[in-house]
Amino acid sequence: MSINSSRAEKYGAELFEALRHRNTVDPLIARDPSLTIDDAYAISLDFLSRRRKEGEKVVGKKIGVTSKAVQDMLGVHQPDFGFLTDWMHVEGDIDVDAKSLIAPRAEAEIAFILKDSLNGPDISAADVIAATESIAPCFEIVDSRIADWKIGIIDTVADNASCGVFILGDARVDPRDHDLPNLKVTVTKNGEPLSEGLGSAVQGNPAQAVAWLANTLGQYGVTLDAGDVILSGSLVPLEPAVKGDVFEMELHGIGNATAKFV
Repeated sequence: MSINSSRAEKYGAELFEALRHRNTVDPLIARDPSLTIDDAYAISLDFLSRRRKEGEKVVGKKIGVTSKAVQDMLGVHQPDFGFLTDWMHVEGDIDVDAKSLIAPRAEAEIAFILKDSLNGPDISAADVIAATESIAPCFEIVDSRIADWKIGIIDTVADNASCGVFILGDARVDPRDHDLPNLKVTVTKNGEPLSEGLGSAVQGNPAQAVAWLANTLGQYGVTLDAGDVILSGSLVPLEPAVKGDVFEMELHGIGNATAKFV
């Protein structure tokens, strides 16, 4: 990677402190225009290493900014990628303060739970299906340590793909029993209809999005591992959330998930 270790440590430390103290930093690319995707990934690994030193354990990976609706909203026109830790996994209500959320946004996704590892390159959507134990409805709550969500691809990758927390619904089904591109999700916010989308919103097929993630991370020597939870990207536009909001999603024919902010 082209970035030197001192710069990776500098920006990784900034993002870690922003997470722990619930503040934001100015966009990295604005301050250091020479940063590349490889640099951003090195920063994200430093950020992750600091979290792991505090006891967090990696439980999965995520792909984001996969749908046109999300790309247009954020002005980022290629997918990002990052890590999930056990601290990010919320069972029950989302305590905004305890999780240091700054400007959270909710997105409805399909989560893949792997039974076998995937090691890119050359992973296909069929390989993903073969390696998947089950899929589940999921809310990812994205958040940004970059001020005012002024992110480009460099900033979001460095900031662990703008991940906040995630919630899995109870349902677990075999992906082989479903037409993933045509899975439909509907989302409500505080009891009112909000959005709907199809699995095809993420690179035409959520399994294809996971294949892209396996192949992209494979370039860095990172595998998708057995037991990992893999978030495949939002099927709907992101929606800002504040304390008191309740989001519900139905992944039709599969199950539901709820994100309640307290």
